[in-house]
Amino acid sequence: MNIKDIHKLEQATKKGRTELFRLGLGLIFMVGVMLYASAKGVVGNEGTLVIVIAAAIGAYMAMNIGANDVANNVGPAVGSKALTLFGALVIAAIFEAAGALIAGGEVVGTIRNGIINPNLITDSQTFVWIMMAALLAAALWLNVATAIGAPVSTTHSIVGAIIGSGIAASGMDIVNWGKMTEIAASWVVSPVLGGLVAAAMLYFIKRTIIYQSDMVGAARKIVPWLIAFMGWTFGTYLILKGLNRVWKVSFLDASLIGVGIAVLLFLFTRWRLSQFSPQQDAKQSVNQLFTIPLIFAAALLSFAHGSNDVANAVGPLAAIVDVYSSVDHIVHKEAAIPMWVMVVGALGISLGLALYGPKVIRTIGSEITDLDQTRAYCIAMSATITVIIASQMGMPVSSTHIAVGGVFGVGFLREYLKYNYDKMIAQIKAHHPEGDQVAIDAFLAKFNKASIDEKGVLLRELKAQAKRQMDPAHFSKAERNALKKVYRTQLVQRSQLLRIAAAWVITVPATALMAGLIFFIIKGVTAS
Repeated sequence: MNIKDIHKLEQATKKGRTELFRLGLGLIFMVGVMLYASAKGVVGNEGTLVIVIAAAIGAYMAMNIGANDVANNVGPAVGSKALTLFGALVIAAIFEAAGALIAGGEVVGTIRNGIINPNLITDSQTFVWIMMAALLAAALWLNVATAIGAPVSTTHSIVGAIIGSGIAASGMDIVNWGKMTEIAASWVVSPVLGGLVAAAMLYFIKRTIIYQSDMVGAARKIVPWLIAFMGWTFGTYLILKGLNRVWKVSFLDASLIGVGIAVLLFLFTRWRLSQFSPQQDAKQSVNQLFTIPLIFAAALLSFAHGSNDVANAVGPLAAIVDVYSSVDHIVHKEAAIPMWVMVVGALGISLGLALYGPKVIRTIGSEITDLDQTRAYCIAMSATITVIIASQMGMPVSSTHIAVGGVFGVGFLREYLKYNYDKMIAQIKAHHPEGDQVAIDAFLAKFNKASIDEKGVLLRELKAQAKRQMDPAHFSKAERNALKKVYRTQLVQRSQLLRIAAAWVITVPATALMAGLIFFIIKGVTAS
């Protein structure tokens, strides 16, 4: 075998070696967690063994949350090139861990979201098996979703898993079906609201900045207000959702703090724009104005996500530790989260993001629709605005579904605007005499420089002039049928839409089925 053949063999096996390296690091982390949990010790060998196994599953769950769910926070910033993939991974890992450790809270509900009735759980041992089966099933499902590049809701995964293991333990009556109906409704509400808010934000920016003849001048007036609004929403969101476990503040107080942040950002941005030197490409100059806000958005969203969703990783583990730590092995309504358990969640999320997060980040950032900084800004805004609105209305929503819905909303708005523009161009060509390409080019040059309101005036005047002066016989057949041949340009990948929607729909039933089977396996093994 010569040198060239050896080089080809090395290239062919490079991907496999990378995957083995990732798998190896993940296994080392899980083994380390198991050893540490064993060293902590619990009264009774059975309790120690159960906690060691639960700790390994909790670590596995945390890595899968990092690999899948964190992509929603940084995917748009990466897709718009406001952040590099490496930079996004570093920022998200740091702020996810900081959110979990600083603002993750000291207690967690043992039965999350009130989805099953704890009074129908016969004993603490059954409760432990329910939690362990749910944790493993949710982690396995997130692993599958990450492998196919589908962003799914971590909360829905754990909810479905608890339902499945609960039914396996005590039958259908254990489920709070009213609460389950609310969660099912959020499958539709979350992405639709996220998409509408993101599309509305993008349309506003296009009308007030992008479609203006003096794009940079319009940006100097509008961008300070947009950044100030972003400061209010993110300040309010961070206090209500990111710090709610350690700092209880009303919506009004959080809003007032957000207003203070908004005023400071408005004054700073307006001063900064007074010194701004635009590039030759006006649209690119406008996009650059949102780069730094997007970096801060990725960091703050990661902090809030770490403080909230770490409970999905360590909540069931904390509940199991709480059962075995009590003298009588009693199931409490709330369980204290030991610091080592919180560290497992924080490190696991960061490690899972670094090892396996890029795949889902690329799906959200570049494989659904093309994103620039302006579009990514609108998606980040939809993620916060929708959660604030929904929380004040008492509606359960999924941050994952909101963010992905925002990406699709931006993409479909672009399709709609592109279709309307092509339709206007077809109308211009149809209302000029056949073969008069010089007149068409001159009108198009004037049309493209006009603002959106001026475009409407030009088009109406052209139609009126053509109606007064021209005979339809002067139009070519192709021009008269031009409007019928304007096809919609697809700027959204339909295959991604179908794949992600399918993953969302089957998340709860899939995790429920897996959790039920795992519960029966655990029960059978322990009974023997």
